[in-house]
Amino acid sequence: MPLSSIIFATCLKIHFEMKQLLATYLISTVLLSACTNNDTPAEPPVTPVSTAKNISYSIITTYPHDTSSYTQGLIVYKDGLYEGTGLEGKSKLMKTDLKTGKALQKIDLDKQYFGEGVTILNDTVYQLTWQNKKAFSYSLKDFKKIKEFTVNHDGWGLTNDGKNLVASDGSSTIYFYNTSFELIKTISVNDGGVPESNINELEFIDGYIYANKYQTPYIFKIDPSNGSIIGKIDLTDVWKRVQLIDPQADVPNGIAYDSTANKIYITGKLWPELYEIQLSK
Repeated sequence: MPLSSIIFATCLKIHFEMKQLLATYLISTVLLSACTNNDTPAEPPVTPVSTAKNISYSIITTYPHDTSSYTQGLIVYKDGLYEGTGLEGKSKLMKTDLKTGKALQKIDLDKQYFGEGVTILNDTVYQLTWQNKKAFSYSLKDFKKIKEFTVNHDGWGLTNDGKNLVASDGSSTIYFYNTSFELIKTISVNDGGVPESNINELEFIDGYIYANKYQTPYIFKIDPSNGSIIGKIDLTDVWKRVQLIDPQADVPNGIAYDSTANKIYITGKLWPELYEIQLSK
């Protein structure tokens, strides 16, 4: 057979085999597409819906506040106003005169500790520290230290529900402890299912947890059964007012509830003023 005929026959065979491969590929592609396409359109992403309603407020009375107090916890207990403050070397626990802002009773924390949230339960004061993994209890009468506890997370806010201690760590998690700091349960703070972090100072008011969100003007009203935010208070106007008075004033932080007089107080870190406010229903 001439060389030209051999070459032609070889090319023809290769061409035929390539057509067969291409046909097999196309058939496989069509079949795969048919198997994977069930004609059901893709579900659009679900946009979380906020469950929080806006809660308005009015300022009832204004009181002076010590501008050296880096407020971490604020409490009204048996007609007394108590405050815990932070910063290393400046952290304090004190009972304060509401009308003057002056300390009536005070202890300084050891310089190694950065004080955080405080609460009072059954005449015992409890105080968290920030990154020291320590919490303290004191007698209410003289602030004498009773006990130290180890806490396995950063300390931020602290309150109580009348039975248990309730703490935050700057994330979306809120911890429920007994008075020996043994963990009972946790909840995740969320708005429409989306976690909200930077949960800071806490206060229990009429069955709900109220919490400052650090570095924002917001106070959240939280359902303690599931962590859902059901209300939001915007303190922007108060924060602007405070900064006009003293540009060194830091973020809002500090919520106290007088259950006997049904009064709510708020302040912030290094603020010159403390406010009694009334919330809308």
